Formats: sequence, structure tokens, C-alpha cells
Amino acid sequence: MEVHADVDGSGVPLAVLLKRELCNQKVEKPDILFGEANKSKKGEDFTLLMAKCHRSPGEGEGEGAAAAGGGQNAGDDDTISVFAIFDGHNGSAAAIYTRENLINNVLAAIPPNLTSEEWTAALPRALVAGFVKTDKDFQTKAARSGTTVTFVIIDGWVVTVASVGDSRCILESAEGTVYFLSADHRLDANEEEVERVTASGGEVGRINIAGGAGIGPLRCWPGGLCLSRSIGDTDVGEFIVPVPHVKQVKLSNAGGRLVIASDGVWDALHFQEALNYTRGLPAEAAANRIVKEAVTSKGLRDDTTCIVVDILPPEKLSPPLKRHGKGGIIALFRRRPSDEMSEDQMDRGCLEPDVVEEIYEEGSAMLAQRLNINYPAGNMFKLHDCAVCQLEMKPGEGISVHGTMPKHSRVDPWGGPFLCSSCQVKKEAMEGKLHSRNSQSTVQSVPK
Repeated sequence: MEVHADVDGSGVPLAVLLKRELCNQKVEKPDILFGEANKSKKGEDFTLLMAKCHRSPGEGEGEGAAAAGGGQNAGDDDTISVFAIFDGHNGSAAAIYTRENLINNVLAAIPPNLTSEEWTAALPRALVAGFVKTDKDFQTKAARSGTTVTFVIIDGWVVTVASVGDSRCILESAEGTVYFLSADHRLDANEEEVERVTASGGEVGRINIAGGAGIGPLRCWPGGLCLSRSIGDTDVGEFIVPVPHVKQVKLSNAGGRLVIASDGVWDALHFQEALNYTRGLPAEAAANRIVKEAVTSKGLRDDTTCIVVDILPPEKLSPPLKRHGKGGIIALFRRRPSDEMSEDQMDRGCLEPDVVEEIYEEGSAMLAQRLNINYPAGNMFKLHDCAVCQLEMKPGEGISVHGTMPKHSRVDPWGGPFLCSSCQVKKEAMEGKLHSRNSQSTVQSVPK
């Protein structure tokens, strides 16, 4: 039997047309498999594991985090997956409060009736608003504890990570390439954060001993915290900010593996060691192995917590395998969303087998920069609500995050986003403006 390659009027082979049609079809959501492990010394590490979470806040049954919609009957198109580690210090109150409230605060900052693409674009800004609101609300509890947060939202093949503190999230693609999706906010490791804290009114230094020598890690004074960002920590000063580093990437449909862990793991294991220990293991066994090796290496000096999440093509119920001879570590991603694929590339295949696209990354601590995303205002914000706490305001009541920038300018006719008066105070405190005013008042009040 002779087989002919049918073509249409344009002369394109039928096989190529079929391949293009498959590329344009909706790609199914991945399967999400996960496991966690923990060895507790202080009882201050907490996790959030939600394979199915409604996009709208407050849906579903239960209280706290469950109210975000963790019900297993949620429709797949309306759900996301949420995984997080909260590593508390000076007690567990901040970690518990953040675990129970952060997801609802994030989802409440996203306007309703958005398309999938608009929802993805709005998420980084909503994460900033949710983190700041959670910190602002917790400070009314008069508790002095604080917490680091590494917060992961998986929406189809898009992974968004928001982080404050020194817990970390890494991604190993199906090919074996490693991507860092979180930031380290230890003062020892981040000179830019040292400069920001001192410019805002904090002092950074080591613990002094006799003779003036300093020991231990760099710390922020008052309080002695070695982190520059966290939620809580009301006794340290508001220049220790809750504004997260946010990174958003899109995986190919080959999938990948996330390892989310507290500093109890990363103080003991190099990231490549941790990944090597998980090779070929399902998610839960992989998490247990990482924690076991970390404790064996350094002893149980701190709470040690790990979550492993496999993002797999539908019905492929095995962890991604590393292809030897390729892979490695890269700081820059191979292809940006703005890069166009040529028709020849499209003809050869729908996608490269292992391409991770960087969609968004920003780590600034300035709210004006983080909330001022280049996106249609009507879709990104609830126009008459505070951009942080969602307080409903009358037109003209809000304070623009742009500060001295004139409202309704030709460049920005909207003039927003806007903050309520209490969130404006929070913004100024984080930027050190209130500290500067208090310092000037103190100098002026000193008698001659």
C-alpha cells in the first residue's frame, strides 16, 4: 500500500499541520504529587499543603487555611495548588497566624472575573499585598515573634514563588537543570539588604565581645535579627520588611520537581546534595531522605522541614529523571516569553523538551515599585479599594503610592494604585520615613 503525504492548498505536509494543531490544543494541567518531612527541635516550623485550592478567598469548608478552598471537589479549572513553609523564631505565633491567613489575603487582592492570563499577571502584585497585609494585621496582636515564609503557588504549568527570610525553593527541570526560585534575605548574604536596612534607620553589626571584636552573623539592631525580611518581629523595627521577592516561571509540559525547605536543611546540605539524595524517589520518600541526611550531617540543631513537589505530565506517576550529560545550574533562563519561535522551530516540534520560561522576577522592597505594575489598571486592581488591605474607599480618599507624583498626569491618568491612611503609614515606616521624622523631632527637642 502506498502512502502519500496529503497537503492543503499551501503545500504544507499534513503531518506538519497535525503537529501544529496539537501544539494549539489546550495542554492538560499537570499531576501534582507531594510529600513532606520534619524533624522538630523548637516546634516553630509549619507547613501548608493544598493540592486543590479555590482561586476565590473564603470558599470551601473549615477555618484558616482550609477556608481558602482546600476541598477536593473543586473543579480543576478553578483551582491552584499551594505549598508553603513558615519557619518561626521567638515563638510560633507569627508562623501560625501567617499559615492561617496569608493565602486568603493574597487571593482577596486579585479582582474577580479575570481571564487565566490576567490572573497569572495579577498574582505577583497580589502576593506583595497579601504579605504586607498579613504582617500589618499580625502586629496588632502585640506578639514579638516572627517568621520566614516561602510560599509557592502552582497554576497549571506556571509556578510562582514569594519569599521572605532564608528558607528556599529550588526547581529541577525534567532534564536536570536547576533554577533558584527564592531569595536569601540573610544580612550576611545580601549587601543590598544591609544598605537598605541602614538607610531606613536600622543598625547592622555582629555581637560585640570584650575588645570590640564581633562574633556570629550580621544582625539588625535593635532586636538582633539576622534576617532583613520577615513577617512579624515587631520589636526589631519596621525596616525589617514583609515585602517578598517574587519569581514566576512556566515549565514545559515535561514537568519538574520543587524542593522547598527551611534553613535547617540548607545549613546542612548543598542544594546539589539534596537533589542527588532524591534521585529516583517519589516525593514523600524524597522529602524524608533530605531531612534524614540533613540531620545526620549536622545534628538536629534547628527545626528541619522539607516539602517535595513533583509537577508531572498527566498520568506520569513517577518523579522526573535527570538526563546525564546535560543540565547544570543557570542564573538566566533559556527563553523569555517575548522571544518568538520561528516557523521552522514550530515545524520541528511544539516545544523543546526542557524549557523553563521566566515570566516575572522582582525583589525590591519599595511598595511604589512593587504595586506599580505595567498592566491595565481596571484589570489589576479593585479601583476604589486600598491596594494592600482591600479597605473600600470613596473616590478621592486614597493616597497614591507614587507619593509626590501628581495625580491624573498625562503619563498616568489614573494616578493609582491607592493606599488607605493606615497602609500609607505602614509604607512610610518600611521606607524609613517615619524614623527620619522621629529623629529630627528628637534633635529639635534637645535643650541647648
